[in-house]
Amino acid sequence: MSGSMANSFDINFSDDNFADLKVRLQNTRWPSQLSDLTTGWEYGTDMSLLKKLVQYWTTEYDWRRQEAYINTALPQYTMRVQGLRMHFVHKRSSNPRAAVLVIIHGWPGSFFEFHKILSPLTEPQDHGGRASDAFHVIAPSMPGYGFSEAPKKRGFDTSEVARIIHQLMLQLGYTDYAAQGGDWGALVARSLGAMFPQHCHSVHMNMPVAMMSSAQLSKTIDVASLSEGELKNLKDMARFAVEETGYQKIQASKPQTLAYGLTDSPVGLCAWIVEKFRAWSDCDGDVLSVFTMDELLNNVMIYWISNCIASSVRLYYESMPTMPGTHENGGVRLRKTYVTVPCGFAVFPHELSKPPRSAVAMSCNLVHWREFQRGGHFAALEQPQALVADIRDFFHSVAPNSTPKAPPSSL
Repeated sequence: MSGSMANSFDINFSDDNFADLKVRLQNTRWPSQLSDLTTGWEYGTDMSLLKKLVQYWTTEYDWRRQEAYINTALPQYTMRVQGLRMHFVHKRSSNPRAAVLVIIHGWPGSFFEFHKILSPLTEPQDHGGRASDAFHVIAPSMPGYGFSEAPKKRGFDTSEVARIIHQLMLQLGYTDYAAQGGDWGALVARSLGAMFPQHCHSVHMNMPVAMMSSAQLSKTIDVASLSEGELKNLKDMARFAVEETGYQKIQASKPQTLAYGLTDSPVGLCAWIVEKFRAWSDCDGDVLSVFTMDELLNNVMIYWISNCIASSVRLYYESMPTMPGTHENGGVRLRKTYVTVPCGFAVFPHELSKPPRSAVAMSCNLVHWREFQRGGHFAALEQPQALVADIRDFFHSVAPNSTPKAPPSSL
């Protein structure tokens, strides 16, 4: 590995802390729940499902086995970057000519999301691909997430996250790389392409973003030109904005108040996170049909062990006001954030953000767009083979034959 300041890192949750966790789980004070709920999830996390998870967590979940698996499957390191201790997964391919790819998670995910795609990306010949499809992969925990140190100053938004990750790549010796991400990771990846095009040569995202408000979107696009599918997607996005953004509003306005409860109660933390895995995945209402209990709890454990829930949700407070579409000068901001390098999108049907392709193309050099039949917000866990295939196709076939493109003069 390049970068002499990188230190090997293994997760090692102490026995004392694990004993404390078990006591907290066993002493949970459960809230009341209406007896006539039709689905169990109308008011939030279903108690029967949560109790099932907590029972498993307390009696059957083998954290030491999961910890060993994570440490083996996801080789981890830490490095100081611009004053912050950054945690990251770094796995080099056996192919010395492999391309370099940084993949970035979001909330409420973590680097663990990539445990199914890391080996297919680094050693494709072992997973039905060609050796020439290989990548050297870096998967950082964003600052304030997992085992990366939390920022200590105000205003640390997604562009600041991008600056830190770019510097991490340079310190590792990677001056030419590609970026991929979903959720906040999509915003960070596109920021890397917009801010550092001389280094980040192409960007792939599994969450399409139009980078404008709903009002701006309605004024900008020709609704009559949209397909039935695109119109349905707009209706779904409008419904999501009304019914499913309560978490976003509190995390973007009073993150510290929320953090007290989630930091102190592992069951509260689990309920807050798992509800999103159910609502945002393509699971037909049954979260355990897509994710195993071990996968759900491993992700929750990363938040619990690292005590990062406060700093992770604070990213909403810092980032929402600076996103294009939240100010009257949105057109100016949109031009400033236009991504000139080639951009590709893997569009999964249960994704939260599915603006029309024409709207997405206004903010980036869109050269690749592929829609899938199944999958949701957590594509690396839900549809790992499809995501890997699209990443390979874009970075090895489409992007190399595409050129940078200036923003439209109308912006």
